[in-house]
Amino acid sequence: MSSRCASYRSRTGKNPSRRDAACRVSAAVAENASNPKMPSISQSQLTFQSGSNPIRLDAFLPATDGKLPAVLALYGSGGGVSGMNEPATMLAAQGFAVFVLHYFDRTGTTQANDKPTIFRNFPAWGKTVWDAISHIEQHPQLDPKRIGLLGFSLGAYLALSVASVDHRVKAVVEFFGGLPKEMRFFMRRLCPVLILHGEADATIPVQEAYDLQNLLEKKGIPYEIKIYPNTGHSFENDIWRDAGIRTLQFLRKYLAFTEN
Repeated sequence: MSSRCASYRSRTGKNPSRRDAACRVSAAVAENASNPKMPSISQSQLTFQSGSNPIRLDAFLPATDGKLPAVLALYGSGGGVSGMNEPATMLAAQGFAVFVLHYFDRTGTTQANDKPTIFRNFPAWGKTVWDAISHIEQHPQLDPKRIGLLGFSLGAYLALSVASVDHRVKAVVEFFGGLPKEMRFFMRRLCPVLILHGEADATIPVQEAYDLQNLLEKKGIPYEIKIYPNTGHSFENDIWRDAGIRTLQFLRKYLAFTEN
């Protein structure tokens, strides 16, 4: 494991390090890699317009033949873009085209650690995610019928919100987030969801995970859920490894091999 992936522990009311969180996921993906001959990965930064603002999009593309499934990755309220690079690279090595969205660019935000900032900007960020999907689905290397979202905390709320109205999203992996109650009034559909949450999360209560589970069951939508006992709004060591393996397996199941 990279030395950059030092373990961390968040404190109540604070946002955990998304960099360390993402590193844990990437380590698990690396350990679960089934192909010893991983493709080379090209990295670049794309730009598109959303709300008349330039939005950055970090692209991680494997050098493989054929159309690729895509994962649009959304960081949490800390805006930790750099921490997403390692897991993006590892997922790309498994055959996914991964795009890390700088959705804070839409509002000029650096961090969103207070509710007023989140409530004020959430609709614009959601529209930015929608516009990002419109942008990447035109990419010549991608299969536009196989696009998934990966979100952490605030990013998970955005991922689920967009997926509830956008038929182009085929799978969501959400780390310690939820579906805003307001979106349930506008919900048109939802895709398969992987729910990962800590039972003792004091930042985003685990009830958010159970509420989402109940909604998915009621509507007959496929889902997988893992609630980690005695775990807060930060995962460590074996829990991160388990969550990373579940993430890779879920994305393979619903994106890499789907025919829809």
